[in-house]
Amino acid sequence: MSLRKRLIACLDVTGDRVVKGTRFVELEDAGNAVELAARYAAEGADEIVILDIGATHDRRPALLDLISRAATALDVPLGVGGGVASLEDAAALLDAGADKVSVNSAALRDPGLLDRIAARLGSQSLVISIDAARDHDGAGWRVRSVSGTTDAGREAVAWAREAVARGAGEVLLTSIDRDGTRSGYDLELTRAVADAVPVPVIASGGAGSASDVLAALDEGGASAALLASLLHRRMVTIAQLKAELASRGLPVRPISAPPTPTEVAAWLG
Repeated sequence: MSLRKRLIACLDVTGDRVVKGTRFVELEDAGNAVELAARYAAEGADEIVILDIGATHDRRPALLDLISRAATALDVPLGVGGGVASLEDAAALLDAGADKVSVNSAALRDPGLLDRIAARLGSQSLVISIDAARDHDGAGWRVRSVSGTTDAGREAVAWAREAVARGAGEVLLTSIDRDGTRSGYDLELTRAVADAVPVPVIASGGAGSASDVLAALDEGGASAALLASLLHRRMVTIAQLKAELASRGLPVRPISAPPTPTEVAAWLG
């Protein structure tokens, strides 16, 4: 039996607000983070990912209060990234209610951080987040760090292999070239990484339609698809996406009963 594919709602946040841009720039406000997390979970998201996009640049940990409030509002797994620079940062996020932590820039500076987190907190809670852009010669993909602003000096597929060997239990793979463009995921990049590692790969960057999501999960070999602009701009709901994917024969997880209005009001304070 085929494993069911996951649809994951991604919230890039600054403060408690969700923002969305194109290729990591031209950011626009998309709403309250906890409200959107609750809404997407109610609509059928299999997981929620919150990425504090300013944390690494500002050299601070992710916002623990926001994570705690979001975790209280959700009955689906919550992944968190941004500013995770130490084992203690990762542990604090899990204590605040996160189920998984994503590490990006800090692991590029100190790959041993992945070993330490995996050893103490478990590979199931550790996600390696890789932001990649196609190399100038078109032969591969370069890893970028600090919200896509800095060339990390590594090739994406090789870095994914190393990170998984060090204990990462999942790869969150974002195509900087496709981010926010709604032109489709970078299927070549996604497939290259999915074929290179024995853990789930989450495709990110470029979703513009149900066909794009299907392609990432089928041709791209991804185990999950990350969705942001497609949801924030209300172009489609997760329930509609799941119905479309199921109609095309892709195994997806069923949508559980949505929360009551009273529960939602309590979550949002």
